[in-house]
Amino acid sequence: MKLHREGYLIMAIAALILGIIHVGNYFLYQYTTWLWLYVLLIVGELTMMYLVVQFFRVPNIKCVYGLMDVMCPADGKVVVIEEVEETEFFNEKRIQISIFMSPLNVHANFNPISGIIKYVKYHKGLFLVAWHPKSSTDNERSTFVIEHKSGQQVLFRQIAGAVARRICYYVNENQAVKTGEEFGFIKFGSRIDVFLPLNCELNVKIGEIVKGRMTKLAVLKNND
Repeated sequence: MKLHREGYLIMAIAALILGIIHVGNYFLYQYTTWLWLYVLLIVGELTMMYLVVQFFRVPNIKCVYGLMDVMCPADGKVVVIEEVEETEFFNEKRIQISIFMSPLNVHANFNPISGIIKYVKYHKGLFLVAWHPKSSTDNERSTFVIEHKSGQQVLFRQIAGAVARRICYYVNENQAVKTGEEFGFIKFGSRIDVFLPLNCELNVKIGEIVKGRMTKLAVLKNND
């Protein structure tokens, strides 16, 4: 496991604040001798630091996939699987799979397929709760499209939530990418939508807990 670079500053600030609080707790104990309160505050400090570190963790996982597999781009829970009209890029019907990421999930994001990045666009927007139906179109978000070697294209979208206030991504148009490589990070609770061709073979169901780079969302089919 490693810690994500997006968290270095936040973890340093958290450590400094908790260090100051700990010194204050020590002097409080010297004057009150309330051992139970001192121990309780120390447990609280350690818990807070653990949660911050856990949020920015990136487990070492080997992504194993087939040529036509669409892998899960993030840890979380599948909250939507439906046929929708995708209006930003395709302007046609697609299968939408939405993955809700809680603050306890790994928040690094990974390419669902290999290919060439054909589209990258950041949109300013609102900060509705990530599971709101309109969060996919109204919230702050970043949209990407990868063209697979088969000619099939997959669109995926990082969506900010009520708590998430910063979306980071590290890819550009015309860049060649591989399945399972990191393409971005979302800070503090969010959602990722994946839009697949109608003829793909789905491999997940609503309510399923999924893992980035490990869970196979679907299998693409060659265009006839």
